[in-house]
Amino acid sequence: MDFLKSAVASAIAKGSSFPFSLGDRVDIGDSIWTLHNGTKRDDGSACSVFTFDTVANKSRLPLAKNAVRKSRTLRHPGVIKVLDTIENETNLYIVTERVVPLLWQVKRRSLSEETAKWGIYTVSSTLKFVNEDASSVHGAVRASSVYTSESGEWKLGGFDILSSMKEDDAIIYTYGSIVPDAARYTPPEVAKGGYEIIKRHPLAAVDAYGLGVLIFEVFNGQFLGGDQIGKTTNIPSSMHQSYKRLCTANPKLRLSPAHFVEQGKKHGGFFRTPLIRLTEDIESLGLKTDTEREEFINELDNLSDDFPEDFFKMKVLPELLKSVEFGGGGPKVLGATLKIGSKLSADEFNAKLTPVVVRLFGNPDRALRVCLLDNLPLMIDNLPQRVVNDKIFPQMTSGFTDVAPVVREQTVKAVLTVINKLSDRVVNGELLKFLARTANDEQPGIRTNTTICLGRIAKNLGQGTRSKVLIAAFSRAIRDPFVHGRNAGLLALGATIDVFTEEDCAVRILPAICPALMDKEKLVRDQANKTLDLYLQRVRKVASTMADTVLPPTAPAEAEPSKPDTRSGTSNDTSWAGWAISSFTNKIASADGEIEPTTATPATKPVEPDTTRSASVPRPTKSSPSAQLDLPKQTLRPIAQPLGRSLSDRPAPTVYEPPEEEEGDDVFDAWGAMDEDEDDSNGVDPFTAAVASPKPTSPDPPTTKAAATPYDDGGEPDFAGWLAAKNQAKGKGTLPKGLGKSASTNTATKAPVKPRVVPAPVKKIDTKPKDEDEDDGWGDAWD
Repeated sequence: MDFLKSAVASAIAKGSSFPFSLGDRVDIGDSIWTLHNGTKRDDGSACSVFTFDTVANKSRLPLAKNAVRKSRTLRHPGVIKVLDTIENETNLYIVTERVVPLLWQVKRRSLSEETAKWGIYTVSSTLKFVNEDASSVHGAVRASSVYTSESGEWKLGGFDILSSMKEDDAIIYTYGSIVPDAARYTPPEVAKGGYEIIKRHPLAAVDAYGLGVLIFEVFNGQFLGGDQIGKTTNIPSSMHQSYKRLCTANPKLRLSPAHFVEQGKKHGGFFRTPLIRLTEDIESLGLKTDTEREEFINELDNLSDDFPEDFFKMKVLPELLKSVEFGGGGPKVLGATLKIGSKLSADEFNAKLTPVVVRLFGNPDRALRVCLLDNLPLMIDNLPQRVVNDKIFPQMTSGFTDVAPVVREQTVKAVLTVINKLSDRVVNGELLKFLARTANDEQPGIRTNTTICLGRIAKNLGQGTRSKVLIAAFSRAIRDPFVHGRNAGLLALGATIDVFTEEDCAVRILPAICPALMDKEKLVRDQANKTLDLYLQRVRKVASTMADTVLPPTAPAEAEPSKPDTRSGTSNDTSWAGWAISSFTNKIASADGEIEPTTATPATKPVEPDTTRSASVPRPTKSSPSAQLDLPKQTLRPIAQPLGRSLSDRPAPTVYEPPEEEEGDDVFDAWGAMDEDEDDSNGVDPFTAAVASPKPTSPDPPTTKAAATPYDDGGEPDFAGWLAAKNQAKGKGTLPKGLGKSASTNTATKAPVKPRVVPAPVKKIDTKPKDEDEDDGWGDAWD
């Protein structure tokens, strides 16, 4: 039957003339009304619709009509706000703000003590208005007559028998007893003498008793009858005395709702709670002084999380936003605003807070900016990515260069919060430029925080700039004079080891870590050892998987009989210099035979001029016995000896001693040439190229006369000619200094050239230290 009534009411409500649409039905217990969730047709806003079937409940029609009339005329913040009333032949409608029955929370016992006190205070204040200002009696105060609005505030309803005591024919006298479940809630004096007895007792006596019943239901869940009234079970101890006076059997001794509020508002009273003070002060926040505003915010900070969130969203938040933007609320009010805003849904946040936050980031007040940055983690999840990237971050960038260190530091810390909402272009472009500035900040704490920030956003950087930027930043941090800055650089390297290649680990990072092993602070030394171990393990792991050599395989040489070699530095020598001596020894041991002299004639014949001899070798004077004896001193090239001789049968090697005046020039010119041609276009310095070349060159001979025959080097590699060709191919016209051919021969045409008559002066070495400005460039890679 109830379903049929609801269906009929809904069908009527769907008519074109009805300005509201009915939704789901809401259970409100024993009542003459049926409650539906509704929607206004004009703007789609939520509302509630109380419907009364005039056909099925004719006997209670006077109660419904009285409720409609009183709802239109009674206006108070603690009373349900009525939007419209509609009456037709079959139904009565009272359209109100969206409300929910308090009875739901009472049955679930889900109300906290502070919220319960706040609600009871609201109902008591409303009853004070009804009794004293309106000179009326509600007559049906109970949990089923109270509702909660969208803001969480308690609203008084149930005006079925609300009557003015100035009227002689008040409806409460005649129809008070037909209210649903009236017997359970009727005061004892009314139960004995009827509602007419109200005239002989204080006006507020009936409502005071009903207020006591409401308090019992709020803290205990359900009121079963008069036997429970006055019991203090679960009721806060601070309310016991006043609560008992509300429930006393003698109506003349009852504490009126007005006096109940007064008792609770005394110093130390049960209504002296932060939530109640907040509700009283919030509407006048913009008119308060700075001191009063600060006290209000302190009260707001003391509120716990179990207070009604809806009230803060609907009532407190709008007033706080007004105070921040227009009332000079400052950072403290902003902090409270953002704390409440963190409990909003994404849609609510975007509608109420996002526009305000964007405007506040453009405010030049430094204290306000620091507060915004501190509370950014509370609201970043609700801010859209486009808003952060296009509107908020461009305003934030001014903080990187602010003159106040605290603003710069908080801006660096805020990067971690907004990094996931920034585009790759902003991260790898504008952001890195600003972090490069703070990495060189005069404040050591800001430099350290920048290093930490880079380590934590490493994975957000682009692959093209990641390793270059991080290695440069962390290497600089390791050399920071601030001990925690150096430690942060080492920690960041250890945390970002996965983003570097093995080559970077071995070539660039390990050399940067090593100086920290000898740091003056043990904290840095210990961390340097830990970081070094991490990178060594990675490099060694990769090196173990590499091939033994990249050289092409060669044909196997013929097996030779093993010969014992007693020289020091053999292949079995494990000393630090063994490899060099061993290599030299093995080469000698594998060369058999004798080195032939440059002359092919026997010793008994006179020595003829050798036309094929190198032009750098001095010519002998005569082929005489004395010349034969002096041969080892004047022969440039040693005599080739037959292979297969033992070491003891080999003749002593000939030694060529060049003229003293040429030695200094050749030696220093060669080192100077390497220094001058250090930066080769192919990235290989002349020293490395010379070592790797298979054609070593010979020093310039002290020639005093041009050779009459074409130059023959006797098989020596023409390194100078090779280098000249190489330089010509690269566009270099001349050979590096110190590596040129002798002036006595032109290797390109092998034609005699004009001999050098005057030797070059000996190059002097300037041992004076260079000025700091004359940097040779070798240290650039470490800076």
